[in-house]
Amino acid sequence: MRKLQTLASLALAIGVACGAFGAHGLKNVVPASDLLIWEKGVFYQLIHALGALILLVSSIDGLNQRTRVKIAGLLLVSIVIFSGSLYLLVLTNQRWLGAITPIGGIGFIVSWLWLGWGFWGTGKAEG
Repeated sequence: MRKLQTLASLALAIGVACGAFGAHGLKNVVPASDLLIWEKGVFYQLIHALGALILLVSSIDGLNQRTRVKIAGLLLVSIVIFSGSLYLLVLTNQRWLGAITPIGGIGFIVSWLWLGWGFWGTGKAEG
């Protein structure tokens, strides 16, 4: 669990750094439309890394530690796929990378639905 906590914290730090890089380093280098893509990657990275960290440092009724770790892990992998593909798309101008982004989005959705299932209190979220 400590490794995932460290990775979630690192993802937050990288998200802030990417935000600053986009605002200052890419501002005059890429088209405004690409800056919006970059910002979307940063936003989703920060939101989901924070969600993962919260899952890893708290206890939640209906979800045991093992399940929280799995959900947090899925969130972190999804960040790499979603935000990573957007960052690479902007930096390399390889537009096909946009086809990979939805895979990360699906991971985000599955993570939050899994968490919601746990809140529902059925106990079926235990995994």
